[in-house]
Amino acid sequence: MGSELKQFIGLIVFGNIENLILAAQGVGAGVNPVGLACLSFIAVFCWLLIGTMGTKAAIKYARHINFIGGLAIFILGLQAMIQSIPGIMSFFH
Repeated sequence: MGSELKQFIGLIVFGNIENLILAAQGVGAGVNPVGLACLSFIAVFCWLLIGTMGTKAAIKYARHINFIGGLAIFILGLQAMIQSIPGIMSFFH
């Protein structure tokens, strides 16, 4: 892996963890798992194309991209936790 791509490792790892959280939310909400899987594959393929084509242009903005991506992952994780609070509270009652 090129040294210029190593700075994106954290974003890739935590982005994948966030994808697992969002998928679990979808399954918990009763979404059709096959439809969810198809949409997930489409989204991953689109991001792969965008990432492949845009990496050279975006490499000079790596710090900004990491910050924005990390902030988005944090906000989505926080949202997932907040939305799960009623389910957790009903478990204890």
